[in-house]
Amino acid sequence: MSNLPKSIDAVEALLADHGYIAARALATVVFLSLKLGRPLFLEGEAGVGKTEIAKVIAAALGRRLIRLQCYEGLDAASAVYEWNFAAQMIAIRTAEAGGGADRSALRAELFTEDYLIERPLLAAMRPQPGGAPVLLIDELDRTDEPFEAYLLEALSDFQVTIPELGTVKAPEAPIVILTSNRTREVHDALKRRCLYHWVDYPDAAREAQILTARCPEAQQALSREVVAFVQRLRSEDLFKKPGVAETIDWAKCLLALDVISLTPEVIADTLGAILKYQDDIQKIQGAEAKRILDEIRRDLAPV
Repeated sequence: MSNLPKSIDAVEALLADHGYIAARALATVVFLSLKLGRPLFLEGEAGVGKTEIAKVIAAALGRRLIRLQCYEGLDAASAVYEWNFAAQMIAIRTAEAGGGADRSALRAELFTEDYLIERPLLAAMRPQPGGAPVLLIDELDRTDEPFEAYLLEALSDFQVTIPELGTVKAPEAPIVILTSNRTREVHDALKRRCLYHWVDYPDAAREAQILTARCPEAQQALSREVVAFVQRLRSEDLFKKPGVAETIDWAKCLLALDVISLTPEVIADTLGAILKYQDDIQKIQGAEAKRILDEIRRDLAPV
C-alpha cells in the first residue's frame, strides 16, 4: 500500500481533491485506519457522508470498491459466496445424457471455481489490480447478531472458508469501512476490532465548503442561503433532519429551476428535496418557512 497518504494533512488534501471536505477528526481516523490496517467503523445520521467517504477513498487510491449492502436476514450465502445451482444442474443433465458418468468425478467437477458465484466478502479477499480493494459494509445495523458474529470472524483474519474448496485468505488486507445509521446498537465485540468515529452534521462553514465542492455552479449568495436554511432546519423539531446529501440535492434542484434566491414559494415547492416525511413538510410550509427565511436573511445581512 505504498500509495497511501503519509500524513493527516495528505488525507485531507486527497479527499478534498475528490470533492469530500472532511473534518480534521475524520481525516485523522481515516489516516490511522489506512496506516494501521484497521477496519473503520463510522456511525451517524443518514446523509452525513459515511458511504461517500468509502467511494472517495477507493477513487482517490485507485482501488476497486466492493460494496456489501446490508439488510435484515442477510446471511453468509448472500454475503460470501454461493454455488451456481442452475449451471450445476445443466452439467449433471449433460453428463447423464452422455451416459457412463463417473459420479465421484462429476461431484468433484461441480464444486470448483467454475461454478462459484463470488459475493462481496469473498471478492474482497481476492487479489485485485491496483492493490487491496476498499470493502464497504454499508448499514450494518440493518443485519442481525448472527451475521455480526460471522463478520467478526471474517474480519479478524481476513479470510473465509468454503467447505468444498478450503480457506481463502486475502494476500493483502482490504481497506474495510463499516457504516451504521444506529437504528440499533452494533455489538461491542465488532466495534473493538475497528477504529470508531461518529460522523456528525457539519457546521455552516464546512457545509458551505462541501456545497461549493459538489455544486460549484451555484452562486455564492444562493449557496449561503441554502446552507443557512438547512442548518436552521436541523434545530427544528423534525422527525428526520436533512443531511448533507439533501443540502446538495436541494441546491441542484434550485439550479435546475433557475432560482437565484430563496422565497417562501420556492421553498414550499421544493421542500421534498430536503424533507422526506409529510409531517415535517407540513410543519415547515407556509408561515414557518417564511419565518426561518426572514431569520437567516437577518443573520446573513452585512453589519
